[in-house]
Amino acid sequence: MSARILRGIPVSTGIAIGQAYFLNRCHFAGITRQTVDEADVPVELNRLTEAFESACQDLERILGLVPADLHEHAAIIELHLMILRDPKFRKRSQDHVCSTRINAEWGLERAVGDVEEIFAAMSDEYLRQRGQDIRVVAERVLTKLVGRQAGLRAITQRAILLANDLTPADTIELEINKIMAFATAQGGKTSHAGILARSLQIPAVVGVEGLGDDLSDGQVIILDGFHGRIILDPNEDELARYTDLQTQLEAYQATIMRSCQLPAETIDGYRFEVLANIELFEEVVAVNDNGGEGVGLYRSEYSYLTRTQMPTEEELTETYLDMAALVAPKKLVIRTLDVGADKLMRSQTTREANPALGLRAVRYCLKHRDVFRTQLRAILKASVLGNVSIMFPMVSGLQELVEIKKFYRTVQAELHAEGVCFREDMPMGIMVELPSAVITADLLAQEVDFFSIGTNDLIQYSLGIDRTNKDVSYLYQPLHPAILRSIKWVIDAGHKAGIEVCLCGELAADPFCIPILMGMQVDAISLGPHAIPGIKRIIRQASMAECTALLKQVMASQSVARNNKLVRELIFRRFPEELLFYSSLLDEDIN
Repeated sequence: MSARILRGIPVSTGIAIGQAYFLNRCHFAGITRQTVDEADVPVELNRLTEAFESACQDLERILGLVPADLHEHAAIIELHLMILRDPKFRKRSQDHVCSTRINAEWGLERAVGDVEEIFAAMSDEYLRQRGQDIRVVAERVLTKLVGRQAGLRAITQRAILLANDLTPADTIELEINKIMAFATAQGGKTSHAGILARSLQIPAVVGVEGLGDDLSDGQVIILDGFHGRIILDPNEDELARYTDLQTQLEAYQATIMRSCQLPAETIDGYRFEVLANIELFEEVVAVNDNGGEGVGLYRSEYSYLTRTQMPTEEELTETYLDMAALVAPKKLVIRTLDVGADKLMRSQTTREANPALGLRAVRYCLKHRDVFRTQLRAILKASVLGNVSIMFPMVSGLQELVEIKKFYRTVQAELHAEGVCFREDMPMGIMVELPSAVITADLLAQEVDFFSIGTNDLIQYSLGIDRTNKDVSYLYQPLHPAILRSIKWVIDAGHKAGIEVCLCGELAADPFCIPILMGMQVDAISLGPHAIPGIKRIIRQASMAECTALLKQVMASQSVARNNKLVRELIFRRFPEELLFYSSLLDEDIN
């Protein structure tokens, strides 16, 4: 009998074989509606009140356990506490109990459903995901109503943790020595669970469909963090195959870690700078441990999105100074806000039909200059450490860049007048991720100190596809001639102007694409910290001669299929060992 396979999104690579353990959190799916007598309505209301208060006490206790440097964890827990304390949410639950004489559990479920409908109608993905926060918080209340306890502390032996989702409150109580891997039903690559798994360097799969169906505690499963698979009740052959793969992986990881601090220099003497993409303070340790030569992209949005109000200048300054000090003497490139108005202005009445192409990133910042000024002042104050650079996202053309620089100089003048010290010549760059920026790259290069090519957005905007839409995701083609020509044009324009060009995005961590980028002579790449050792190894084993030859072939090609074939042939011939431990954007099942 063949084993059953569940599929999800791989967010942290690796293999785990062990017993499943479900996070002992109650779910609304098992709750039924019960009508109560009129005389029992006050009893149900009292149960609701006590459950809310008990859940609040739990989160307050957990908040007290958060280490001082985990600001983002604390902010999310505070957000969940705010939801629990919200009198409108409580009243909505109570009103359902009173108006229809139903049990407290069902009244809570009805209230959650009401609020989720409101969030589900919102166009922006981030705001839609806030509906998940409501349900996560409500499930904590539900455990109190049904008399169950949260279960992370109940794990007695190493296991593969399965959960609907993992919140910061959950992870604060997590004993990592008892968790070999985890899978969640919710979440995506940028969810908290995914970030957590990569920082802990344990295998993880999120967004798993059917997680929990016909699964029980103690059941033996295999979690494949390379391909996003969970294999239930594996047979002896599958166990043997994955056990062997585990052994090979451990040996490979030991090999690449031994050399990860070496420079990324080809066998014929060409050197590339390998930087890291991060968004959390605690990820900096992983950058240093994995041989990162600095931070090429610090996503600054997290300090805003996990809060109920805008961060102050003092709070941002402290965050950036702490980050820069920990990275020093290596570089820290801070990208300014890359979010939309619908994420930061929760009370706005205007809904954008297409937020991804609307008021976001520098467009939002130029319209809301008070927000922009606060962040610019904080970054400038942090620049005194000498290793900070600033980078602006979603720049569409020269006129917009000139306006950004004009406002930037105004903020500098304000700090001068106040006697505040900052680095006058802090490097300034832009993200090149719009087709208009690509076409005018030669003009933009005259105005900045560096480019960073954001390939994730560039591919989507250039090819006119939404990668999250399964009906058109097959059109997401990194080696499309238009994409390759765009990247090369930007690199050449930057070099002609004498500025450095970095490339960030998933292409930078893809072994199939790295030889082409090397052939284009990109100066630096920026990728997830834990992908750095393997990519540096590939660079050190390659030669610029073979990369240049490959580039000539793909640039002369008119076919995506031919480009994919040419790249695969080189990788299969030169780096067969690496293929066991990487998936590629070209073909998720290439391994």
